[in-house]
Amino acid sequence: MSKQELQKILSQHKLWLESNYKEGERANLEGTNLERANLERANLERAILTGASFYRSNLTGVNLIEANLTGVNLTGANLTGADLTGANIYRASFYRSNLERANLEGTNLERANLERANLTGANLKGANLPDFQLCSQDEDFISYKKTSKGVIRIKVHKEALKTSSLIGRKCRANFIEVLDGKGLGGGSPIYSDSGLIYDKGDFIVADSYDDDIRVECTNGIHFFMTEQEAKEW
Repeated sequence: MSKQELQKILSQHKLWLESNYKEGERANLEGTNLERANLERANLERAILTGASFYRSNLTGVNLIEANLTGVNLTGANLTGADLTGANIYRASFYRSNLERANLEGTNLERANLERANLTGANLKGANLPDFQLCSQDEDFISYKKTSKGVIRIKVHKEALKTSSLIGRKCRANFIEVLDGKGLGGGSPIYSDSGLIYDKGDFIVADSYDDDIRVECTNGIHFFMTEQEAKEW
């Protein structure tokens, strides 16, 4: 789609909104390729964007209130300060998108891909979130932590505060029990990269714990649910 065609659609959509839907025409960009487009501060309120591609597009400050974004590709897009209040984002991909300070209040994010997205300061109040929680909240479980001397097994107790995040596979807890090592001070203990000793039988308590699901790397003791993920980190 040319810039002229896009501008015409945006102009007609603006008229449609300003006339209370009596004049102009609602923007329908279903399936449109808008890769690397500059839509900074564009008004796409209630627009039909189903299946469109906004790969690496500039959507800074864009108005997407109640827009239909079902299945859209927003990989690498910049949505800093965008307003997506009440938008339908079912199955959308936000992989590596910048959603810093974006308003996602009341949005439908079911089955959306938010891997590695930047959600710093984003408003998720009332949003229908994707199924992101990897770690059980109701029972003890075994998981894996990478240290400077390799991957160790740890136990996360049901009493611990723990969470995963919307944007990655790394989990964190406020305390864990170490299952590997020599134990009782025998042999060489396993050290974490931060210098803490992780030895068999030890309970390690985090200095502080952050339950913000918008962030992957923050305060807490980090771990993965599979050994392979820990090895690859």
